[in-house]
Formats: sequence, structure tokens, C-alpha cells
Amino acid sequence: MNEKILKAQALYGLIDYEPFVILISLVFFAWAFYKLFLRDASTERHKNLRNHFQNLLRHSILFSILFVSFKFIYQTENLEFGLPRTLPYIGLTTLFWGMVVFVKTSRLITLQYLFLGSMKAGVPVLLVNIFSLILSLTLLLWAASFLFGIQLGPLLATSAAFSIILGLALQDTLGNLFAGISLQLDRSFEIGDWLEIINGPQKIIGQVKEITWRATSLVGWSDEIITLPNRTMANSQISNFQGGDQPFIRSQIFRLPLNVDTEKAKKCLYASLKEVSVIRQDPQPLVFISESTDSWLGMKVIYYIDSYGSQFTIGDKVLIAGLRHLEAAGIGLAHQIYQIQQNDK
Repeated sequence: MNEKILKAQALYGLIDYEPFVILISLVFFAWAFYKLFLRDASTERHKNLRNHFQNLLRHSILFSILFVSFKFIYQTENLEFGLPRTLPYIGLTTLFWGMVVFVKTSRLITLQYLFLGSMKAGVPVLLVNIFSLILSLTLLLWAASFLFGIQLGPLLATSAAFSIILGLALQDTLGNLFAGISLQLDRSFEIGDWLEIINGPQKIIGQVKEITWRATSLVGWSDEIITLPNRTMANSQISNFQGGDQPFIRSQIFRLPLNVDTEKAKKCLYASLKEVSVIRQDPQPLVFISESTDSWLGMKVIYYIDSYGSQFTIGDKVLIAGLRHLEAAGIGLAHQIYQIQQNDK
């Protein structure tokens, strides 16, 4: 390759043993970080990280093969079969793959560091993707300047018009990107949080699964995947039901006959609530008469839970336990009474 196009000696100086050892050591550091600090991560996170490491291992092996091949050819005194002409190309390929390994390793270390604060739910790939993009662009621009002698200042100046056109073409994509970044900086929600999103007449409830460049993915009550553009998320009213230390209040009404022994019924319902272990005892559940009609007494049960996403399964357990205790005490549910009056003419 022409020396005027590629600074071959500068390239050969970069592909040396010291940078190779440092890069491979960085890969081992990422693996050691995983083994030492992420033992308590969720099963899904372990699976995700192992896939990343498998991909990194393949690239590292290919990079090592290229490096050994380059050094063998470079250090051989009697080169044959036209190998000297191929040396710059092998060197460029080796350098490029080394940059790929460096970016992937740095991305993985960043991902693992973010996992430390959210081992069970995970972290949005948006932040990691932005880091990887900036690092990749920085390396490519550095290589273009250092190896090919490209002046970046005039290049960036002449590409201003192209950048404007590209920005207009990608207006929606960029809008979603910056909206996603804004949501992450505000930390309005994280992966694993249950959200109620109100956008005009539309109301959506789901658990945050992933946050990408373009959209936020949620899992609905029926395990359906809901994908909302980040701009829509940024312009919506969002209620976060993650809770933390604050419990969620839920209720269930039992309609009992008018002549029911209310104290006996209350004792039955209190006893049924103690059977459901996921119900919090602090604050204590409440049982009281909430309504009275010509056909029944409405006895309302109020209880507190920690998991917003499990409210329906917990409500099912409360209802079944309450009915079982009432039946055991000889208390049945009320029936609607219809009175038909006939007017004789």
C-alpha cells in the first residue's frame, strides 16, 4: 500500500506486544469483574452477560490469530509469495479487530458497572449503546487522522450541509433518542418498574422491559409486548408504581345477607387474610361494612401488598380464602332480591 495513503510504520508501531497484552488483560478484567461482583444478579442477567462474554471471546480469539499472523510475517526475514504487499492489509485488519475488541470490552465493563445498581431488573441498553457509539466514533476518527493523515477540521466543516440534511431525515429517530436520554437523566423509571401511562384518552399499564434508541418496551397484564416511542413517553403523564417501601392498597367486597352476624363475618374475613402470606400486616388489614341495600350488606376488605404486578393473583387468593372461611362458618353470599308488583285493574 502506498506510504502516502497509509502511514505503514505508524501502523506497525501500534501493533506491538504491549498493546496486545493490555487489551487481553482488559478482557480478563471484565471476566473477573463479573465473577467477583455480579454473583447476586438475576438469572436473566447472568444469561445476558454470558452471551456478551461468548461474543467477546470469539472476537478476542480472531484478534489473537490476526496479531500472531501479523507478527510472524513482520518478523520473518525472508518473505516470499508476495507477503510484503499484504502486510499493511493484515495490519489494518488486526488494528480494526483490536479496536472492536476494545469497544466490546469497554461496553461490557460499563454494562456490568451499571448492573451493580440494578442486579435484578437490569439496565437500559440505551446508555450502553450511546457510550459504545461515542467510543467507536472517537477511535475511528483517531485512526483516520493518525494513520491516513486526514484533517478532521476541514472534513467536519464541509460535511455541515450533509449533517443538516441527515438531521432532517432522521428527525423522528433523533427526537426519540434525545427523549430517551432525557428520561434516563430524570430517572423517572427503571427497568422492572410498573407504569401507568396516560397520553390523551389512551391509558396503558405495563412493566418496563427495555429502553432502546427509539422506544420503550413494556410487558402488559397478559404478557403482551407494548412498544411506545420515547417521544410519546416524554410527552405523557407517567405514574410509577414501583413503590419501594410504600405498599399498595387494594380491596375486595363481600356481599352478605342482611341478617348476617357481622362480628362473626368480620372474624372470618380477618382470619382469611392471615392465610395469604403476601399481604402485609403493617399496616394491618381492615374489614368494615361499606354499604347496605335492601338485598345485602357489603363488607369491604382492605389490605396492603408490596407487588403491584401481582395484585390480581393476590386478589384471587383473598377472594378464595374469604369464601372458604365464610362457608366454614355457615355464612353464604347474598342473593339479589327482585320484587314484582302486579297492579290489578
